Amino acid sequence: MKGLRLGLIPERAAAAHGSVPVTLDHDLDALPGTGRRLTYTGLAGHVDDLAARLWAAGVRPGEHVAVHKAANFDIYLLACAAARIGAVPVLLSPELDGATAGALLRRLCSPHRSHRTQRPHHPHHPQHPQRPHLLTDDDKLRTCLAPLDLTGIAATVLTTGPARPGCTPLAALAGAPRRAPVLLPADRPALMTHTSGTTGLPKLVVHTAAGLYGRYAPQRALAALIRTPETYAAHLSPVHSRMYLALAVALPKGMPLVIVADPGPAHVADLFARTRPGFVETHPNSFMAWEELADDPREPLATVRYFSSTFDALHPPTMRRLLLASRRASPRFFQFYGQSECGPLSGRWYTPRTVHRADGRCLGLPLPGVRVRLAAPGGHRPTRERPGAIEVRAPGRATGYFAEPERFARQLRDGWWRTGDVGYRTRFGCLHLLDREVDVLPALGSTLEVEDRLMDRLPELAEVVLVPGPRKEPVPVVCTRGDAPLDPGRWASAAAEWPQLAGPVQLPLSALPRTATMKVRRLELARRLGGDGAEAANGAGHGTGDGSAGQTP
Repeated sequence: MKGLRLGLIPERAAAAHGSVPVTLDHDLDALPGTGRRLTYTGLAGHVDDLAARLWAAGVRPGEHVAVHKAANFDIYLLACAAARIGAVPVLLSPELDGATAGALLRRLCSPHRSHRTQRPHHPHHPQHPQRPHLLTDDDKLRTCLAPLDLTGIAATVLTTGPARPGCTPLAALAGAPRRAPVLLPADRPALMTHTSGTTGLPKLVVHTAAGLYGRYAPQRALAALIRTPETYAAHLSPVHSRMYLALAVALPKGMPLVIVADPGPAHVADLFARTRPGFVETHPNSFMAWEELADDPREPLATVRYFSSTFDALHPPTMRRLLLASRRASPRFFQFYGQSECGPLSGRWYTPRTVHRADGRCLGLPLPGVRVRLAAPGGHRPTRERPGAIEVRAPGRATGYFAEPERFARQLRDGWWRTGDVGYRTRFGCLHLLDREVDVLPALGSTLEVEDRLMDRLPELAEVVLVPGPRKEPVPVVCTRGDAPLDPGRWASAAAEWPQLAGPVQLPLSALPRTATMKVRRLELARRLGGDGAEAANGAGHGTGDGSAGQTP
């Protein structure tokens, strides 16, 4: 059984492309003094070094290493280091509050095991509930983790910061003897990430090496079309599985890396003007913020031949503006549809000649090995007017939710995974996503399609999100570029097609609740607007002056 071994990827890439550069825009918390200019050889050496330190701290094969610290590329290095010695990295978003992080740590102490994780005959697999190892930083220990009794929910507490009572600093373990890699069976847990938690406590998603390989194989095939090793610039969440799959493809190809932690447009413009990337990948909302790079006189996007977005549908005007900022021959914008539980599922690309016809709801054709079907009530054929639930079979599907097998099983039907999205397929086979099932507003049709059209008609908008009001009416939450006041006349003209919309509520872009991958947490936003958060949210925005605009329903 083939498996993607996260702990070996940097080492194998270094053996083939040792001198290829890695540029960071930040310092590594876990390796102070390392600097921001690395090579593949240095990257592999750091993973080997950190693996030795984790072993010296008592981490053993099959055990969980929960990483909960500030967003930094060292999370990738630490996860690969844990995997290198056969441990299971459990990546907890830096955005989690202490109560949620504590609940997930306690879940890892659960005695429950799925059939995939229970291998009693294997000498490295823990037979009884064990507390996870916690790897964190000084800021987390002083703030969100401070109220928790970590001794009850963590076997050891390792920190990238200075020594503290009850904690072992990673720096104190420098120079630990290097260890040979530990390779566990490919169907054993190899990585855990978590869902966004928009509908409650996040679920811990269990990935095996075999499942990760199922995601990797079609991406490697697509990457083979890139014949020259373009400089790859990425701003991705270090706790999302996408970061690990992206580098699993880029490193073996010898692509120079630019790792972006600060997504501020001015900072990114400076960075790209220096490094001149040919391939850029980030979250859709970061691409929206980076539209202004198209107007920078240094043309920081001029060398980009490939743009890629995976986490959510991107508004067509943003793709159009970014593509037109490239000076490369035939630049392409790749848009993929996927889920944390399954990896990428379908995709398509646009060029400057086709992007003006882009349909933001079209997510392309299924990737190799992926099967898609749509289930509709009554067995009718799903259409735009009567969409069906999107269900998939994918080789990269996760094996379960840790300690919550029943929740995972509820989304499976004879091996088909219910994504929670609704859509339809055209006669050409293209998959169209209309909404999340939980976000459907019956009075409107596709909320995402309406958002796309509003963004197209009002270039001054940085974001528009439709959420249900107290009476299920669609409420537009709008954010403008530079937080400029929304022009009520322009809004009224753009939104006239949908009289069922409530008056817009304007907020600063920074006020939108988001996941680690920068998706807007729609249910949380609706809760804030419909309850006590409504007055505070409205007060945080700008009035638009037309009587109803800017008012919560």
